[in-house]
Amino acid sequence: MTTLVVVKKGRQVAMACDTLVTFGDTRLSQRFEANAKVFRIRAAAGDTLVGLAGTVAHLPALQRAMKTLPRAALALHSRADIFDTFVRLHPVLKEQFFLQTKEEDADPYESSQFSVLLANSSGIFGVYSYREVFEFKQFWGIGSGRAYALGAMHAGWDRVQSARQLAITGIAAACEFDKSSAGPAEVFTLSLKDPS
Repeated sequence: MTTLVVVKKGRQVAMACDTLVTFGDTRLSQRFEANAKVFRIRAAAGDTLVGLAGTVAHLPALQRAMKTLPRAALALHSRADIFDTFVRLHPVLKEQFFLQTKEEDADPYESSQFSVLLANSSGIFGVYSYREVFEFKQFWGIGSGRAYALGAMHAGWDRVQSARQLAITGIAAACEFDKSSAGPAEVFTLSLKDPS
């Protein structure tokens, strides 16, 4: 699994992740493989950091699927735009990348099978299996170590000044206690747009 967090604090957003990949009982650290879990997508409204938890296959599939859309169609700066973008991506993931969309017989919608965090100048967001989109006010985490990360970020919110440092705090806690997360952490930051 993995641990991935997003934080919005002050005029900054940060995304951080651990760098361990696991295959059953086998651990593959960054020492042996460049375990990318976050990528940057350039869209018409500006850059967005995209991070995924789950199977390693999701990252290149989503990254390439996003590149098939025209830049103007990659709207990732509001809940509604993110939802529309992921609805447009779903058939691409199915048809070009062979996404298996079924989780359970009683599923209300086809699943996209992933958990995604987004960070950009508009804020921090999460997208889940049925393309439900959340906008987070302060911070959030996904992956196997998220409970540790969330606890550490909650405890540090009033003491830690920057989004970057709070994201590092969350990942450090996950790497300390979650057996499926390990450092070094990777951290990415962007500035928030001025409120007007």
